[in-house]
Amino acid sequence: MSIVTIDNLYLKKGKEKSLNRLHPWVFSGALQSVPSTCKEGDMVKLFDSENNFIAFGHYQNSSLAIRIFTFIEEEINQDFWQKRIAQAINIRKKIGLINNEHTNCFRLVHGEGDDLPGLIIDFYNGIAVIQCHSVGMYLIKEIIAQVLKNELGDSLIAVYNKSEGTLPFKGGVEAKNEFLYGSQTQIDVIENDVKFSIDIVEGQKTGFFIDQRENRELLAKYSKDKKVLNTFCYSGGFSIYANKAGASLVHSVDSSAKAIALTENNYKLNFSEKINHESYTEDVMSYLNNMTETYDVIVLDPPAYAKHNSALDNALKGYTRLNRKAMEKIASGGILFTFSCSQVVTKEDFKRAIFTASLQSGRNVKILHQLHQPADHPISIFHPEGEYLKGLVLYVE
Repeated sequence: MSIVTIDNLYLKKGKEKSLNRLHPWVFSGALQSVPSTCKEGDMVKLFDSENNFIAFGHYQNSSLAIRIFTFIEEEINQDFWQKRIAQAINIRKKIGLINNEHTNCFRLVHGEGDDLPGLIIDFYNGIAVIQCHSVGMYLIKEIIAQVLKNELGDSLIAVYNKSEGTLPFKGGVEAKNEFLYGSQTQIDVIENDVKFSIDIVEGQKTGFFIDQRENRELLAKYSKDKKVLNTFCYSGGFSIYANKAGASLVHSVDSSAKAIALTENNYKLNFSEKINHESYTEDVMSYLNNMTETYDVIVLDPPAYAKHNSALDNALKGYTRLNRKAMEKIASGGILFTFSCSQVVTKEDFKRAIFTASLQSGRNVKILHQLHQPADHPISIFHPEGEYLKGLVLYVE
């Protein structure tokens, strides 16, 4: 199946420098003009001002105007997409996630990190969940589903398109979440031998926060005989790892009653008898302000505080306020795991917010670990913006 190129677009003079460095984004200000025939999601062929071929990409009507998927002048058809997804799968084989008896949920495709900008695919023990962040990828979702069937064979149970909430709001596409193959909505998975129940239709993101897998495992190493507080707990991942590692007490806090229900359900999957764990449906700042328990380990894993640069200042203030309160409350010699999943917040921004929180709390703080997303969320060396997850493990004297 071929996909026809709709329009040729041309760069302004001198605007090809970042593309010569293989950066996969083109901003609207770099283009000479966009013809009225060019629509959201169209595949475009990009040239410099001297009419030299630069790349193929998907057009979108925003400041980020083109997402580049190849710098080679080649035919863009189903075979092209199959090769790209096969390359992504091969990376997961290389890092030991395919046919792993201890972990059967992972990210299969990670956007620009896999040279498939605008496309996320998470794999849950046979169910592939697609999230398109560009209309261009959404328009070829059926091709993507077919490629997954070709590449994964009998290990594939279902393909679910969950792009309704991730496409650009100006895209003009009435997207709907739907099965492209199969129909199974729930499945149990294992992650480092810890069990989780995944609802791909109702769950947040694609159903689970796969990107914290290795950080949850690190938390377990600090949890034995400790009192642990897991805030913004969602489905209880950090909490369950802490209890399995022998924590003396674990408390899980989330403002969402649905999240607390998920946490309790996952505890039932992992423990046959009552253990020292309690869940609380409460605003995290309110809980931190009013808590009487003194915790040895605290996890701060909030949702993205800033999705756009316009919200960056307020986001950094929010991170500072949250971390200051946790530092004030944690036990002497406590361990604080703190994260930001906001792409617009850089590592330097986040570290500066934590620095400010440390000063304001009056505690002496040391960095033990600097964390980021795992290997199944690869970062293209040409696209440093792909490093969205930042984390610090802090020792608070």
